[in-house]
Amino acid sequence: MVGEHKTLCQDCWEEACFITAPFCKSCGLPFEYDVPDGALCLNCARLRPPFVAARAVFPYDDLSRDLILAFKHGDRCDLAPTFAGWMVRSAQDLLEKSDLITPVPLHWRRLSKRRYNQAALLAYEMANITGLPYHPQLLKRTRHTPSQGTLSKTARQKNLQGAIKVTEEIKGQTILLVDDVLTTGATILACTQQLLRAGAKEVRVITIARVIQT
Repeated sequence: MVGEHKTLCQDCWEEACFITAPFCKSCGLPFEYDVPDGALCLNCARLRPPFVAARAVFPYDDLSRDLILAFKHGDRCDLAPTFAGWMVRSAQDLLEKSDLITPVPLHWRRLSKRRYNQAALLAYEMANITGLPYHPQLLKRTRHTPSQGTLSKTARQKNLQGAIKVTEEIKGQTILLVDDVLTTGATILACTQQLLRAGAKEVRVITIARVIQT
């Protein structure tokens, strides 16, 4: 676990699996073999996602799950600066020419229950590190939706229809969108689509972890 010096303990360092190249240019899926620069995974080659690129620090495995659950549900807000530092390192190519940083939003009901938006904490710390403008209210959840945890990708997409809106003028801007985990991509997709409809030039995505489909 992350200790007082804002790094992993020795046992966790030995277990940690950071995502490094080679990976899909679009969604950041790590490849198990060497590929040419700019290669796409099969899913992105078939259908490119609307965001320009997504990156993650870790695959969603036992270690990253425990870290994220402690952060998300265990009141370990002190982990945010450490995660943000790792995310900045993983998102170096996305940070270049990004105009602002914004988190995936929580509906006020979920926010009142959880007491903080973990994505907002990450985005805030990344803004502090990089100096990019932080826009915590750019995206708003307009409708309370059931938890996404047990839903399929199709059900998640349906669940989010009409649930997110853009609250600011962003025409021509490049947005760095921050969340904790990229699972099916439904939430990121819904946010990206709304940002592009509002006139964003590009959307880029960074998360702590991403699910690796097997």
